[in-house]
Amino acid sequence: MTGASEFLFSYGTLQLESVQTSSFGRILKGKADSMVGFKQDMIEIKDEDVIRKSGERFHQVVVESSDPEDEVKGTVFEISKEELDAADRYEVSDYRRISVTLKSGQEAWVYVRAD
Repeated sequence: MTGASEFLFSYGTLQLESVQTSSFGRILKGKADSMVGFKQDMIEIKDEDVIRKSGERFHQVVVESSDPEDEVKGTVFEISKEELDAADRYEVSDYRRISVTLKSGQEAWVYVRAD
């Protein structure tokens, strides 16, 4: 990959090869990591394009937790700025992108519940 790298943490459908190939045109390489101080929930997706790509109407979402012991496991991927833009297009308005420090110490973008 050329240019500056971005890091994206995924706990949900962005880990699926089908979503990666349709969104980025390739299978991403990543490593296991986790977000501390967050917990998972589910939301119903209304966007038909996202449902077609993921094959799922209900998607995982994370929210900050009041319990510092809560942890969300997932995968951190090294991607290009263009791929981060593609991820922004894939994630619908139910999500917003924030920067977090993962358990490993890696800074990464992650999509959390928008409200």
